[in-house]
Amino acid sequence: MTDAMKNLKQRLVLVVEDEDDIGRLIAYHLGKEGYSVLRAGSGPEALDYAYEHHPDLVILDIMLPEMDGLEVCRRLRSSERTASTPILILSARKEELDRVLGLELGADDYMIKPFSVRELMARVKAMLRRVEHFKATADSDSRSEEKVLRAGPITLYPERHQVMVDERACNLTHKEFVLLQLLMSNPGKVLTRELLLDRVWGYEVEVDTRTVDVHIRYLRQKVEPDPAHPRYIETVRGVGYRFSGKTEP
Repeated sequence: MTDAMKNLKQRLVLVVEDEDDIGRLIAYHLGKEGYSVLRAGSGPEALDYAYEHHPDLVILDIMLPEMDGLEVCRRLRSSERTASTPILILSARKEELDRVLGLELGADDYMIKPFSVRELMARVKAMLRRVEHFKATADSDSRSEEKVLRAGPITLYPERHQVMVDERACNLTHKEFVLLQLLMSNPGKVLTRELLLDRVWGYEVEVDTRTVDVHIRYLRQKVEPDPAHPRYIETVRGVGYRFSGKTEP
């Protein structure tokens, strides 16, 4: 067994799906890829498993008994134990509003049923690969001088995976943190949506760039003094985003 496969064996994916056939299908293919799998069939059960077992990734259906997936997502993001856990929503709801709402509540991605198993596995790998890359970078930074990024009231500590705004801890999802870190590391440079998708999501499949827009909007709500009139994360219309690096007057 290769070292890569050994590492995969240590990764735990929580599959939250009340349709048994779909749950078993996803679990089967995850197992073939070398992941450990936990299955939950309801919202409360998903939260119990997530808080107890700390999965590396959650695949979450929206239509669940007792508590829907959007509420599960919101609660996972509200808890310090699972705030940075990657979440992939998998749902039969095709309306754009559902997708946007899921992303605004903190999901990292959203796939629509019926889905391609091959694409699902590609996205799972990409999400976990990005997490591992971030951890490796943080470990490397922790062995060297701390590289703190500051702009106005925003302070980002890469190796701690922590952001402070006005000296108060800011609870960001993993994707929000990586987005902010990338923007702050390139002040004044325009980063296209396509570049952000590649660098932050790492997908080898086509993904709607609206995913970036939704995450940026939610990030602004957390770090900008006035999200409606952003001072730091600027939109470059038709292209992408730029971190202005302006200081407080």
